[in-house]
Amino acid sequence: MMSMYPNVESQSLAGRVITRLCCPAIILAVLHVSMLLSPAATVLQPWTPLFKGIDYAVGTNTPGGGGFAELQMVYLMRVDLTDPDIRLFASPRRTNWAANSTETYGYTMTNFVKNYGLQVAVNANQFSPQSYFQAEGIACNINGMVFSQGQMVSPAVTFGLNDAATMCFTSNNVPSYYPTNVPAAPTNGVYTAVSGYYNILYNGVNVGSNYIGDSDFAHQLQPRTAMGLSQNRRYLFLLVIDGRQGSLDYSVGAYDWQTAEWLKLAGAWDGASLDGGGSSCMVMMDTTGTPVPLNHDSASLTSPGYRERTVGAHFGVYASPLPGFFNNVTALPDDTSATITWTTINPATTQLKYGLTTNLNFVTSSNSALVTNHSVLLTNLAPNTGYYFTALASIGPIQYVSSNYFFVTTNYVKTNDLFDLAGDWKYTSANLDASNWKARTYVDSGWEGAGSGLLWVDIRGANGDIPVPLNTQMPEDPGSGYPYPTYYFRTHFNYTNQVSGAELQFQGYVDDGAVLYLNGTEIYRLRMPAAPAIINNGAVANGFPCSGDATCLDSFSLAGPLVTTNLLAGDNVLAVEVHNYNSGSPDITFGLAATATSPYTLPSQLSIAYSNSAVTLSWSRGGFKLQQAATPTGTWADVPGPVVSSPFTTNNSGATRFFRLAK
Repeated sequence: MMSMYPNVESQSLAGRVITRLCCPAIILAVLHVSMLLSPAATVLQPWTPLFKGIDYAVGTNTPGGGGFAELQMVYLMRVDLTDPDIRLFASPRRTNWAANSTETYGYTMTNFVKNYGLQVAVNANQFSPQSYFQAEGIACNINGMVFSQGQMVSPAVTFGLNDAATMCFTSNNVPSYYPTNVPAAPTNGVYTAVSGYYNILYNGVNVGSNYIGDSDFAHQLQPRTAMGLSQNRRYLFLLVIDGRQGSLDYSVGAYDWQTAEWLKLAGAWDGASLDGGGSSCMVMMDTTGTPVPLNHDSASLTSPGYRERTVGAHFGVYASPLPGFFNNVTALPDDTSATITWTTINPATTQLKYGLTTNLNFVTSSNSALVTNHSVLLTNLAPNTGYYFTALASIGPIQYVSSNYFFVTTNYVKTNDLFDLAGDWKYTSANLDASNWKARTYVDSGWEGAGSGLLWVDIRGANGDIPVPLNTQMPEDPGSGYPYPTYYFRTHFNYTNQVSGAELQFQGYVDDGAVLYLNGTEIYRLRMPAAPAIINNGAVANGFPCSGDATCLDSFSLAGPLVTTNLLAGDNVLAVEVHNYNSGSPDITFGLAATATSPYTLPSQLSIAYSNSAVTLSWSRGGFKLQQAATPTGTWADVPGPVVSSPFTTNNSGATRFFRLAK
């Protein structure tokens, strides 16, 4: 594996080793290496191009001598604000936005990068609620100013110094820095803005030194995230320093003045400390569309399953790939095929490796023609499936390999609603262990009730925090004064579309666990012991939604033989048993909506245009070959090439020719 970072004799700590193939972009970050003691030094490695307009560097410090007194691992991005392809992006407003209350969606940094297709990102402002274990999608309140795409997301603070160091950018990335926005920084013309916790570098002066000896927790050794600007305002710097690394013990964090010194060493003139601690995380996107954390955020080292912290305020950058031998790599997928195109800086052969994983188990035949514009048609693919691919090229004995890339085939489907959350259900609380209550032909006329969703029982009364109506109240167990341990539900629905390839999609509010049966066959368990555990009337759920009540939506999809062998054309029955978490749980809630999708073939449109003696044919979808014939019913043949990408131009020879697209 080739390291992107040149060896530095004084460096004592290797960071994540990062590899790339033939320049387009970084592939993946893979490794941390333990610290080896060596002569003390504070070293910033050379800047390495990561994307067009974004350079990356790693800094290390070993204690003693001329270095700082702490072990430190530092990650830096340098963003060229003059690059025309650079676009800045901060956390946007959530749908039910309210200033100083519900302002943004909480996401881990990796999912923020993935959700918005960014190239790099770091955490930004302080936010609440703060917990290592918050669910993603929660409503967050941001401290200090945030603007996203010209829209104010969070207003500036109006008093104090915390959350007041603000960095603003116009739509063409012209920056302004306000070490304190009290009174508030101007907002006219602001397109993107985030705020730091406090100012640490101003006019080239390390003002982080003002906090030396301060006993406040924020000013002690901590993981750090910071942002800076060069004096000429050309460069934006993003910085993360690892800390709280437990047994890894390779980076203990930094003080404010040390963070400012790292910004200065990188080339910053002004800078602010952003939210640090367990939120400190820097992420980049690799060429396959996979977000890769570049540091070890301390939250993921302490949370169950090594999960990143859910962060409420984010700052990211869009950038173009680095130019290299392979450029303009584009995948145009269809449902069962895909057209891959790219260019090379010199004429070369054309070939592609691809597969369901990065092992790339399939390879196309090589086209030996030396060209700079390349295209390959992949066929016999599966709908709605992800594929990895890499381009291959040869010029004589010299071989080139591109980075790995990724695409997902389309899935043209018809969608129809089967029933909604307010649909009608039969229900009972009787113990049905001895009956075949799940079967489609079972007679449920003797069940104790019928009603529309949501159906509920709660000894505390109706829960006003559940976001949809509670329509049907069910009885409690008079013997215990609590809900019965299990309630049973059945509903009929009619299905009229194609069964082959069908997928069922469910959304609902369920408290606490459930098992679903389609026409008598079990198809899904929600927060219940996994098969082969037997589910009977006394079984209890092994989890609960949200903080214990059905206040957030459960969503899941089912496809494949489990659906297609049990779904019927015509009348169907969905049977559901809902189980409580324990005998002392005060409530049970149930409501479910279902939709079904089935595949269909989408025809392509072939267009023709004339200009002088040239004829240009074009089409908008991938996965097709262009064919020609002398008559509409004649013998069809591939246009020489073959031609698999649009547009195609040919001279009008005067002879009549017909063209079509074929899979």
